[in-house]
Amino acid sequence: MQKNTTLLIFLAFLLSLPVFAQRPEVPKAPQRAEGEGQFNRLIIRGVTLINGAGSPPVGPVDIVIEKNKIVRIANVGYPGVSINPNSRPKANEGDKELNCEGMYLLPGFVDMHGHIGGAAQGAGAEYVFKLWMAHGITTVRDPGAGNGLDWVIEHREKSAKNEITAPRIKAYATFGQGRSEPISNATQARQWVQDLAKRGGDGIKFFGARPDIMAAALDEAKKLGLGSACHHAQTDVAWQNVLHSARMGLTTMEHWYGLPEALFEDRTIQNYPADYNYANEQHRFGEAGKLWKQAAKPYSPHWNKVMDELLKLDFTIDPTFNIYEANRELMLARRAEWHEEYTLPSLWRFFMPSRISHGSHWHNWGTEEEVAWKENYKIWMTFVNEYKNRGGRVTTGSDSGFIFQTYGFAYIRELELLREAGFHPLEVIRAATLKGAEALGMADQIGTIEVGKLADMVIVEENPLANLKVLYGTGAIKLNENNEAVRVGGVKYTIKDGIVYDAKKLLADVREMVRQAKEKEKFQIKQPGVKE
Repeated sequence: MQKNTTLLIFLAFLLSLPVFAQRPEVPKAPQRAEGEGQFNRLIIRGVTLINGAGSPPVGPVDIVIEKNKIVRIANVGYPGVSINPNSRPKANEGDKELNCEGMYLLPGFVDMHGHIGGAAQGAGAEYVFKLWMAHGITTVRDPGAGNGLDWVIEHREKSAKNEITAPRIKAYATFGQGRSEPISNATQARQWVQDLAKRGGDGIKFFGARPDIMAAALDEAKKLGLGSACHHAQTDVAWQNVLHSARMGLTTMEHWYGLPEALFEDRTIQNYPADYNYANEQHRFGEAGKLWKQAAKPYSPHWNKVMDELLKLDFTIDPTFNIYEANRELMLARRAEWHEEYTLPSLWRFFMPSRISHGSHWHNWGTEEEVAWKENYKIWMTFVNEYKNRGGRVTTGSDSGFIFQTYGFAYIRELELLREAGFHPLEVIRAATLKGAEALGMADQIGTIEVGKLADMVIVEENPLANLKVLYGTGAIKLNENNEAVRVGGVKYTIKDGIVYDAKKLLADVREMVRQAKEKEKFQIKQPGVKE
């Protein structure tokens, strides 16, 4: 009876095209090297180290990198005391030295939910990659491979060879992607997963499926070593919620859909009004803002029971708080200061109220909807924070390109929202680094600054633990001694695989892309409903 209409519906919304239309290809990243390195030996001098494991900062330290591997971390002094040069690793002829005294060094960030632009958004790979890299994001999981699996794998391989300026990529295909007909039985599910593995996919992104079909796909994925993630869409969550999927072997949940449903005590289906239509996104997002209040109360027996079982299953939560922020703060999201210089005209148009574009559901959004979502966030954040407190894995994903969220900037906003949820700043950084690496099965390579790991790093001139806003490309506002407002921060260097990128130069490239696009169209950002 059920034929996985979820896949068809979501592709239609996501791409803003008829379901079976031929999609235009998203512009690929240009093949050129823009960073410096790899170096036979690179020494980063005098940083304060935030190692990503949750340890408190320590410094000054010198870090020695050979090619793309960290080979030494040397304590070279004490705060406020001049560094004794005799205590430092010696530079040999031909070594590259990077003077970062007074700066802070963190592991490269992992974005667990990063769509690489899209045809509907008019966002090509170079634009997206440079915004990510300029914000310290060195690893991305593309959940769904919306530009086509082969397209994403091509960029994954080029990034691995450092032929393009891009984070390393994990390619997760949407379940059933590439088939002319929906998957309708367990045999077809297993065959599709086997084909995905042969094509080189890293994992599967589900929106839901009939239980026997999803169980077969997850079982086959586990056998083949593929990762799995699921956005439990309302069209399929009545079949199974997050807890059901986790029992089947799902490793990661996206957003929060399916979790309140697992916490229901007096119902099994969300309290939909009679005139609800999932294809009407105002209905979809408006009613979703009321969902957490239908779940068991925080710390109640059922609430604890669900959490305990998810913890036992070593389940990962990737909340993507930022992508729903406009639901509770629409004006804030629309007026974000980076839109003027960093949001492409095509992307801005995609954000505008529309009955077609996914996430552009501002048909009649008002105070009542925002208040409902504020209350939604309080309960949702309580669960996520307590999950972390009890040892659960919480990661950081942005889902940029929708709902007024611009690539790179949205990721830093996600860090701020984890802080709002109750995470200590060190816990925020750990979620953005080590926990993402663990979820991807890469903790032996990335996620912390340790000898033997890959040289993926973020260097910033200001202390991000004191103010996460210093990680934004636009920096943070500070009043100086002369009573003048100045901008401080912004990532200074992003190091990926031992290659040093000037983050400010990457941002300048993006600004120029946006400037040229605006000039070509004679475009100016206008707020919805504003006439000439």
